[in-house]
Amino acid sequence: MSSLSELDRRYLFHPMTALATHEQSGPAPVIIRGEGAWLEDAEGRRYLDAMAGLWCVNVGYGRKEIAEALERQASTLSYCHTFSGVSSDQAILLAQRLIEMAPVPMSKVFFGNSGSDANDSAVKLVWYYQNVRGKPKKKKIIARERAYHGVTIVSGSLTGLHGPHAGFDLPLPFVKHTTAPRPLWEGAGLTDAEFVARLVDDLEQLIQAEGPNTIGAMVAEPVMGAGGVIVPPEGYFPAIKEVLKRHDILLIADEVITGFGRLGSPFGTDVFGIEPDLIVLAKGVTSGYAPLSGLMVSEEVWRTVVSGEERFGVFGHGFTYTAHPGPAAAALANLDVIENDQLVDQVASRGAYLKERLLEAFGDHPLVGDVRGMGLMCGVEFVSERDPAVAFDPSLKVAGRITKEAFERSVIGRALPQTDTISFSPPFIISEEEIDTAVTAFREATDVVTQQLVDEGVWRPEA
Repeated sequence: MSSLSELDRRYLFHPMTALATHEQSGPAPVIIRGEGAWLEDAEGRRYLDAMAGLWCVNVGYGRKEIAEALERQASTLSYCHTFSGVSSDQAILLAQRLIEMAPVPMSKVFFGNSGSDANDSAVKLVWYYQNVRGKPKKKKIIARERAYHGVTIVSGSLTGLHGPHAGFDLPLPFVKHTTAPRPLWEGAGLTDAEFVARLVDDLEQLIQAEGPNTIGAMVAEPVMGAGGVIVPPEGYFPAIKEVLKRHDILLIADEVITGFGRLGSPFGTDVFGIEPDLIVLAKGVTSGYAPLSGLMVSEEVWRTVVSGEERFGVFGHGFTYTAHPGPAAAALANLDVIENDQLVDQVASRGAYLKERLLEAFGDHPLVGDVRGMGLMCGVEFVSERDPAVAFDPSLKVAGRITKEAFERSVIGRALPQTDTISFSPPFIISEEEIDTAVTAFREATDVVTQQLVDEGVWRPEA
């Protein structure tokens, strides 16, 4: 009988994977069980998941409340579409709950299956909105360098990283990227106010070069995730919004990672004073227990879209699984867990502890250029030289090597693309002792890789 590893290599097409390498070496590990903040593989080895899957298993693994909600819903109503006005109770109740908990006034929520398709839907809705308004030229979308908004043709174009573009003929030309708010690099030597002024100027210049009458919207993550756990400087979003308002450009807040408590507040929009016209949701809405995304729209956007029926007829967008009752039931149960267990408050306290421990472990390390983050969303960036910061040669894969060494110590983290940054995004239920375990493993891993770099003659301590 073939092992799971052999079957994986034979049949499973993996996303975001070095395919040729994987075809030779196979999966490591094959996960078969999860409980709390821990995973177990097919060999019985346990791992502390310091990434909550992919930033998503917020309430932890094995929550019976959510499993039971899924079971009840599958037994009661396994499927119901929402085409032609058909609806189901779970979808209605979830829509009400999300709109009532929205960080700024929102009118309706459109459901999908993933953050990628939600960002696709947002762009399509912006195009539809501009067409209804009689402004058919306002179709370009501004995103940011280093952003991550998904991997479909549209959301992959919004993404500002090389990997989702390479070999796929992306980004499409209607997407324009502006400067990322990375203080360590783009903002080196500047105060927050000076850096914000520079970022605003870069955005204004891009808008003027493209023509304000050609730009429909800008999309932004409150804290950038895969691009490096980038926390914007103080005053950034209010300044950006002023520019967009002046040029009649909508703002889309991508809360796929930051929504539902990851930053120690219900939404990143709350934290940074963002005034979005549309909000994209996914991941934490179900804590990864079932695929679900949401796109919330303001009343002004909604009323404009509704008025499009006179010109365009039936609103011709939607998916087979839009507002699926199963994921909707999982989401309602998940939101109950977050509320009943006061997990957003716990994120604030655990996040402060994680940041403190990371600063203690890495603040004075010669390879560390920055320790940053908010709530349970933190990053440690490694540099060849600290003052001023000098990046390592990407071929050395420093962050990847550190993550691999930590994995050997049974802790799962993530090396982020196009940056020597490791990220920490554990489940909200992680204990302080488990945080200690994760930080200790990564500090030990960093010391091992530091010595490797010295032995290879590619790095030496500063004099």
